[in-house]
Amino acid sequence: MKQRMATATLTAALLFSSISVPAALAAQSAEVQTGVNFRTSPSASASVIRTLKKGEQVSVVDKVNSYWYKVSDSSGRTGYISASSKYISIESPPSSAVQSGNAIVKASVSFRKAASASGQRIRFLKKGEQVTVLSKTNKYWYEVQDANGVRGYVSTQSSYLDVTGTISGGTNNSGGSGNSGGGAVTSPGASSSEAVERVIAAGMKYLGTPYEYGSSRNTTTTFDCSDFVRQAFIDGVGLKLPADSRQQGQYVKDKGDVKTDWRQLERGDLIFFMSYKGTKASSYSGVNKSTATITHDGIYLGDGKILHTYSKESGGVTISSIEGTHWEYRFLYGGSAL
Repeated sequence: MKQRMATATLTAALLFSSISVPAALAAQSAEVQTGVNFRTSPSASASVIRTLKKGEQVSVVDKVNSYWYKVSDSSGRTGYISASSKYISIESPPSSAVQSGNAIVKASVSFRKAASASGQRIRFLKKGEQVTVLSKTNKYWYEVQDANGVRGYVSTQSSYLDVTGTISGGTNNSGGSGNSGGGAVTSPGASSSEAVERVIAAGMKYLGTPYEYGSSRNTTTTFDCSDFVRQAFIDGVGLKLPADSRQQGQYVKDKGDVKTDWRQLERGDLIFFMSYKGTKASSYSGVNKSTATITHDGIYLGDGKILHTYSKESGGVTISSIEGTHWEYRFLYGGSAL
């Protein structure tokens, strides 16, 4: 009798596990690259179950869309995390991943964690290596996977990769063209995605530059918030924005496409804030944000991050999280300056 009960229990357990996590998908293991929120649904506003830590192993159950993976942690808990390669490294792409294409490295090229010339370099891909192109992120970057299953980004310049097949985001490829480096946009026909990446790359090179209120607009040795934003646009695309945050806010408003929900912002948008009143949301209740005065701004990086500078104590130019912080409660609006 005991043996029959044990057999029945085991059978039920196996049936349950096969329903909750399909075996083929559960076999797709992945490693967390940096701390990332593990959420109850595929939305930045969904409740956070917990924070997955760097080095944790998870199983990819599904790729919900371009922004979210459904994953299962080591305890069997299922939730959702960002699909950004800076958060997770997948051994093999999920079954719903984009159509891939094969490529051979023609010359040594940087393999980066982000589609930007300022993205952290994973390593150099060597001449002769074979990689799989997962998608064409934009005119200038491929998302690729190397032979070890590591995912990252490579320039689309034809001198680096010999690509065959149809790539998501592009057409039949025999190598792309474009520019992955810095410098100002010299052609009015340059793509907006290129301009955004150039502005962000220009801003990232100033990480750690000391903060100074009312800093000189003629040097780059110190910055206040609007001086930093202005310099990033000058360096990146040759666009000279107004000198202070309120005028920059009006500049963006005059372009006619502002967002009052920070989750709707796009990478490279300028983001504007009111004065600090405390760390709790209740400190900002009752404030009419449509008439509040702008006292701070920065550049939105996506994934709830902002590139900006606001105090000496914070270390100067830095990257901060918005969600659940006073930055979220102080947010007024944002939009593109391009």
